[in-house]
Amino acid sequence: MRELLRRYQFLLLVIVLVLATMILYSYNLRQKTTTTFFERAVLTFTSPFLKNIDNGVNSVTGAWGNYLWLVDAQQQNQSLKQENLELHFELQQAQEVLLQNGRLRKLLAFVDELDRPALPAQVIGEDASNWARTILIDKGAQAGLVNGSPVVVAQGVVGRIIKVAPNSARVLLVTDASSAIAALIQRTRTRGVVRGRGDDLSIEYALRDADIRIGDLLVTSGMGGVFPKGLALGLIETVEKDQFGLFQQIKAIPTVDFSHLEEVMVIVGEGD
Repeated sequence: MRELLRRYQFLLLVIVLVLATMILYSYNLRQKTTTTFFERAVLTFTSPFLKNIDNGVNSVTGAWGNYLWLVDAQQQNQSLKQENLELHFELQQAQEVLLQNGRLRKLLAFVDELDRPALPAQVIGEDASNWARTILIDKGAQAGLVNGSPVVVAQGVVGRIIKVAPNSARVLLVTDASSAIAALIQRTRTRGVVRGRGDDLSIEYALRDADIRIGDLLVTSGMGGVFPKGLALGLIETVEKDQFGLFQQIKAIPTVDFSHLEEVMVIVGEGD
């Protein structure tokens, strides 16, 4: 402590003298109405110090005020960001509900035209391996589903149920290699059998001289007792005729986009 006092004794002495002078000057101001030479000297000597002190106080006060303003602004910014995220999430949810309602309205309108009892279901899983093309839906035996029930959407045939659990069911897609559906060309009524090829369809047993063109719509024939008649299956993509073959070699693109399948309708009863 003594070492500290010895090191800064000159500075302390100056501060003491300035404070004493200011006190004396203040006393004289209260007692006298005129300014003496001594008072003018004090004013001249202390004015820079007082100005620096005043500027320092103003700087500290301003910095503290700016700091408080920045803290408050940061808090408001965080609050606004959180509110923006919540509103964005609510908007996304509302848009998702709106899109889902639109898809369901199309499905219901399609079922009304079909005039067959049907049950809506959500797609909750899929298997698109090299060995199988199936999806899993969230309705099962407790909802009345059975093996063989046709599964459709507004764009056409999805497939048929091959396995039923209490609260879910496995659907074999029309693009699966083991799928076979009796079909016909809508324009000419030419018959054939549609088989899955993984991503597209092939039409077997279409006679060589039948009038089949690229872009023709392929629909279910109603034969076989599984799918109602007239449901869309695919659009003819390629037609080839061998020189000596009995049947044409035909490929078709499914009308259903299986990569964006979310809701389906399961036909659960016979038509009137």
